[in-house]
Amino acid sequence: MKNAEEIIDYIKKAEKKTPVKCYIRGKDLPDINEFQTFDMGSTKLLIGDLDVVKGYIETYKDDIEDYYIDYDRRNSAIPLLDTTNINARIEPGSYIREGAVIGDHAVIMMGAVINIGAVVGEGTMVDMNAVLGGRAIVGKHCHIGAGTVLAGVIEPASNVPVIIDDDVMIGANAVVLEGVHVGQGAVIGAGTIVMEDVPPYSVVVGNPGRVVKQKDEATIAKTKLVDDLRQL
Repeated sequence: MKNAEEIIDYIKKAEKKTPVKCYIRGKDLPDINEFQTFDMGSTKLLIGDLDVVKGYIETYKDDIEDYYIDYDRRNSAIPLLDTTNINARIEPGSYIREGAVIGDHAVIMMGAVINIGAVVGEGTMVDMNAVLGGRAIVGKHCHIGAGTVLAGVIEPASNVPVIIDDDVMIGANAVVLEGVHVGQGAVIGAGTIVMEDVPPYSVVVGNPGRVVKQKDEATIAKTKLVDDLRQL
């Protein structure tokens, strides 16, 4: 889902939900079709929308001894991406919204946030607490450093997203503003604010970011990625 109009239409039409798990203990409690029910001895596990679960509790309150409701969102319009069939390493505590695309052998570290429409290329690592905004596109074999932000742009739909070409290394806590195109093999220094397009194989540092040199053997040695981290 890369097209901005498609994303905006999807968000407008999305039903806002508060999915919950409710552990409920009682006697002779019935199952209903509105949610999934699992029997665990004297306890039932109900999985469904909060309002439906609350209605069930109210209806059968005289038969309920105790209950506990577990949830992690409220009136959420976009669910998290189902990653069970993705051939990538995805660490706990990362958030990947439906509509994102994760390439083979990518690595998504703890705390990373990948928004709707964002693309992570094959073999790319998104490090801890990095944020890929809506429609941000990252190529193959890149490293997006910890705490880095690639600005999102969903609306207006005519705006151009961040585009990171293949083999780019971005240091920790950098910011790449919307519409910026970072060329293949470029290196962005830690803490750099990138406001303009970056030529291929160039090294950019500072605030605002500026090209300080072309990539050389010393830079390649310092920024070489460890491919073993991307093997599943």
